[in-house]
Amino acid sequence: MGRVKAVVPLTLLCLLAACGRGGDEPVEPQRFSLDAARHVPEEPLLSPDTAGASWTVSSNGQAIDFGAPGRAAWLTLACGLREAPATITVIRHAAARPGQKALFPVLGNGIAARFKVDAALAEGEWRWEGALPASDPSLDVFTGPRELEATLPGGGTLVIAGSRIPGEFVNWCRAGGRVQRAEAAEQAEADDPSGARPTR
Repeated sequence: MGRVKAVVPLTLLCLLAACGRGGDEPVEPQRFSLDAARHVPEEPLLSPDTAGASWTVSSNGQAIDFGAPGRAAWLTLACGLREAPATITVIRHAAARPGQKALFPVLGNGIAARFKVDAALAEGEWRWEGALPASDPSLDVFTGPRELEATLPGGGTLVIAGSRIPGEFVNWCRAGGRVQRAEAAEQAEADDPSGARPTR
């Protein structure tokens, strides 16, 4: 009888131990990306203060930049005269990540244009770019003299004061660069009504 009594408590202990292990079984492992775990969503950029900002012509004459004096440009229009037909690339200088795409609405002059832009690495920065034929009617938004609003999702809104420069640039690009030379010739004639040309 003494032996039976000794066996019963041992059996109970084994059963209790087995039950206890059920709650401590390791959870099935799950795979995850460390990059995804470390990624923290970026805060949307605030709309920059564009008071005093203006358009300037690039050194090569084939692009115009909108920005504040002494600071990096916020927006660029670049003309590709070597393309057939000529193209205009709309560049929004704001942080972009590889593979991203967005719609870049520009409103003004009675037109609501939406440019498809992609993240692009150029000149040491990731930025947003969208190229289209210079004849594309969406670019007419830049041809009027009124104020423009250009909004990039997560990149704030650029309020661009009215100017004739972007319109002249778009038309110059559409004409393959010929308008600017014609205007220069007309101006030269106006400055010298006699028609005399300087000798070389």
